[in-house]
Amino acid sequence: MSAAGNPGATLAAKDAGPGAEPSLAEQARRGPGKFWLALPIGIIAVMLAGALGLRQDAQTAVLVLVVAVALVFDYTNGFHDAANAIATSVSTRALTPRAALLMAAVMNMVGALLGVEVAKTVSEVITPPTGLHGLTVVAAGVLGAITWNLITWYFGLPSSSSHALIGGVVGAGLASASSVNWSSVVDKVAIPMVVSPVVGFCLAYLVMVAILWMFRRAHPSRIGRRFRVAQSLSAASMALGHGLQDAQKTMGIIVLALVTTGHDTGGTVPLWVIVSCAGALSLGTYAGGWRIMRTLGRKVIELDPPKGFAAEATASMILYATAYIWHAPISTTHTITSSIMGVGATKRLSAVRWGVAGNIVTAWILTMPMAAAVAAVVYWLVHFFGA
Repeated sequence: MSAAGNPGATLAAKDAGPGAEPSLAEQARRGPGKFWLALPIGIIAVMLAGALGLRQDAQTAVLVLVVAVALVFDYTNGFHDAANAIATSVSTRALTPRAALLMAAVMNMVGALLGVEVAKTVSEVITPPTGLHGLTVVAAGVLGAITWNLITWYFGLPSSSSHALIGGVVGAGLASASSVNWSSVVDKVAIPMVVSPVVGFCLAYLVMVAILWMFRRAHPSRIGRRFRVAQSLSAASMALGHGLQDAQKTMGIIVLALVTTGHDTGGTVPLWVIVSCAGALSLGTYAGGWRIMRTLGRKVIELDPPKGFAAEATASMILYATAYIWHAPISTTHTITSSIMGVGATKRLSAVRWGVAGNIVTAWILTMPMAAAVAAVVYWLVHFFGA
């Protein structure tokens, strides 16, 4: 088969030249595998520091450690969810991988500075004990989320960092017999978790149908060039929404830690928290999430620039609406993936690779309980050695 008829060969040939962008497979191999070593080290460090703090009342030291762990989660969120904003743009050649990552990192930073309402929602999910005991609960929740992020990153599954974080916090809260705000979990997490993918699928389907009808008589190559430009803008919009949503979730966790130690009242988010979370998310985004990018950009449907634009524009609208109107911490992963499926279904239902989609949905279903289970185990270990 010729290179013209084989997109994979074309990509390989393009990437083979000197100074060219590495292939996505090579980028995946270069991914942040070092975090597999950092994960057990981090868990052991938190366990030891938590036990030492519980015994010696070193509250400030443990608080600093918890903030550091939360920022590490923010970083993993960045490389785990970088694909959300740029997978479609890279797979359709609207942007080169390096340019797409840089754009996503910048827009993530800007989005993180545009609001704090989602952060307030996350900080109200549980009411942990005060002092050192409360800090161990928060740290265990974040470590549960980091663990699940790394597992799904390794297998290339676009699971939700948002729901991993919520699940981890709830799991640690239940293990510590803390008060869980179930009404907030149901109204702001569980219901949007189900509704947002359905809305994303249906709305993306309608947007794609409208695009097909409006440009039904246009020349395909000319439309493709124009939509590549439009898709660069929609990718930036998607990255902005990702920063608006996901950086705020880590802000909420840090605020929760500050409240448990009496360093903050929880009424607002300190500026240093906003800036540090925005920076960590942007750095993680620039590190790249190439394994997940291949799943979103190539394995769910075959994308072209109009489909990529429709999916990203739809997902962006949903992210903005939920952040500013309902203050709900929805999953950017769920939203963009369901939007990609929606635009693919306009061609025919069989155009969506439902086997891959089924694996993704399975990861969605498992995210909260698995993150909760890991968080509970971490809490029990820390509490056992520190009791």
